[in-house]
Amino acid sequence: MQSDTAYAAVHKRKKPFPQNARLLERIGADIASAIIAAVAVAPAICMIDKSIVENASGKRRLTSSIKDSIIHLVTKPQTFFLSRTFGLVAMVYAGTYIVANTTDTFLSYRKGNESITEVTAGTAKFAGTSSTNILLTLVKDRNFARMFGIGASKPIPLPTYALFCARDCLTILFSFNIPPVLSRVLPDNIGGLSSLSTAQILAPAGCQFLSTPLHLLGLDLYNRGAKLGMKDRFQAVSANYLKSSLARICRIVPAFGIGGVLNSKCRYHMMRNIEESIRSDQVAAG
Repeated sequence: MQSDTAYAAVHKRKKPFPQNARLLERIGADIASAIIAAVAVAPAICMIDKSIVENASGKRRLTSSIKDSIIHLVTKPQTFFLSRTFGLVAMVYAGTYIVANTTDTFLSYRKGNESITEVTAGTAKFAGTSSTNILLTLVKDRNFARMFGIGASKPIPLPTYALFCARDCLTILFSFNIPPVLSRVLPDNIGGLSSLSTAQILAPAGCQFLSTPLHLLGLDLYNRGAKLGMKDRFQAVSANYLKSSLARICRIVPAFGIGGVLNSKCRYHMMRNIEESIRSDQVAAG
């Protein structure tokens, strides 16, 4: 495999390319890359998401919840990977990566003269990935709140939905749109990583210090209702802010850092193979 530096250099290179070349095969590579990345990162995210919800509700301590989830994964992996919690998390990230990948493919297809390995950072990608991620994450969060919150299952209040939407918009912005821009000012080959790979890890991790209060406030509104004053809300959020931020960094680095890098690299290598095959066909055809 190529080094990260070589990967980044080739990734930015533009080549003339036939507009309609193997579009279905390219979409298949988009989907395969997304599923590989999602399944790889979902176990860690699943454990952390569950622990944050249980800790915010006062049901269990964060570390205790993570410990039990690890034991479950090690002792009963078949039930862990077939569980509803794992399925919900894998669904969120597979869906988000698929939309990000296919957006790049269709934009490349429309331009007609770009390398099919190119990644974009425009409005279309943000709109597609954010709307998909918000919808799927709301489904996941609604189920997690009901499964691991306190008291009887109840409807998710609209303010909680709004806060979760704002949280997810920030996450998507810092996971898919900020990294290509940030990579331009970062040095290459930091710890063996390209500037793009480094940005894909740093940007979503740093975002959690902004998005975690939105997440905690949404959970508090669900768990304790809407009648409490702002002072009580602030105390609840501030009490859990630091450990929840660190926990969310631990989940976002796999989700959109490591997962984003894995998805990008899998897609790049699959697309490069398709591109080389098409080039060979072009040469053979004269």
